[in-house]
Amino acid sequence: MARAYTVATAALALHVTSKWLDNTLSHYAVQGVSQAKQGVARRLSIESLDILAIALNLIEDLDLPTAKALQLATDLQKANGSAILGRGTQVQINIQEIKSALLDRLEHAVEIAPLPRRGRPPQKTTGRLN
Repeated sequence: MARAYTVATAALALHVTSKWLDNTLSHYAVQGVSQAKQGVARRLSIESLDILAIALNLIEDLDLPTAKALQLATDLQKANGSAILGRGTQVQINIQEIKSALLDRLEHAVEIAPLPRRGRPPQKTTGRLN
């Protein structure tokens, strides 16, 4: 089974806030993100992290809106870094460089990311025995 990462770990590796990442995943479908019903934490595969890393580069470098950047990032990942847009415009990126940088940051993020607490908080004790 492939490894999956929490939103907190992914946000650290991508250099974005957990809130931005969580909101983006709530509004847009990204391949490789497993999400179940409410209350179950999202899990991100390395494939989804690659798409998000590419999309973030497109957002920063080309000032694309998030929806367009995610779609183009998915296309670029499938086509190994090269995609032709309408009217003959071609976009080419170095996927290996982006993946390598992401894996380095991910290795560090896994060590320092907080593990989300799940379930009910522990009961307070009063110190008395019944």
